[in-house]
Amino acid sequence: MPHPDFVGLVNSLQATAEAALGDLNAATASAARDGLLEGSRARQTAQRSLNLLTMLADKTRGNLDFTEAQLLTDAIAALRARLGN
Repeated sequence: MPHPDFVGLVNSLQATAEAALGDLNAATASAARDGLLEGSRARQTAQRSLNLLTMLADKTRGNLDFTEAQLLTDAIAALRARLGN
């Protein structure tokens, strides 16, 4: 069973990146108010989240259950596709 804190961390990093790329909702509207969605800063924010997720995948390889590993892999793949990496 996936650890709720791990799921929350992955979802939070992915949501931050998606908000920076323009996928706003009520939970991420504050990023726009804080200036995190302006031009190159938005892309840097998204890239930073992707980098953190990639590092997390590297550091936890072999220590996650199937669901956690799949969640992390899917989040990384979705952000790479959006960023063109």
